[in-house]
Amino acid sequence: RRYLVAEELRVTPTEQVNQITLYPALFNSLSEDMWGMRETIKPSAFNKTIQEADVRALFNHNPDYVLGRNTAGTLDLSTGRKGLRATVTPPDTQWANDLMESIKRGDISGGSFGFQVIKDTWTENDDGSLLRELNEVKLFDVSIVTYPAYPETNGSVALRSAMQANGINNERFTRALLKRQAGLPLDAEDCA
Repeated sequence: RRYLVAEELRVTPTEQVNQITLYPALFNSLSEDMWGMRETIKPSAFNKTIQEADVRALFNHNPDYVLGRNTAGTLDLSTGRKGLRATVTPPDTQWANDLMESIKRGDISGGSFGFQVIKDTWTENDDGSLLRELNEVKLFDVSIVTYPAYPETNGSVALRSAMQANGINNERFTRALLKRQAGLPLDAEDCA
């Protein structure tokens, strides 16, 4: 999952229904540093998946709060010059109406997407940092999120604590794992 500050997140009232529009993924935009790497999304990354995948629009990636679904006709996904655009027609429920009110007030303004990498390209920059380019992904969900950041799971916090207790440098270890996954050679610093 990737969390971003939404470029656009709004509720658009029409005569029939309200709709929420957001850009959960921006193309050719560099992510913040994540575990010693940065990431960018190619404009073609979603082309296949938005035609084939069964995608849900969720609140905070929580499957208990489904706002819409592309196969049900309540979520429209498209790509443009800016990025992946999602337009959802939420259910007329109390929690969805409360969410729309929070969006209108500006209290909630983040977007995110859940995905599996199908094709990616890894490069190592001159400064030793890693860059992953997402070329093709399988999309699971687009989400409106409260905190547009890269949250840590309990598992990663527990692993990091155990590594620190054993004198293992978290950043160096993660960087080495990412380089191995990308098929890049390890240098002496990675192995220290």
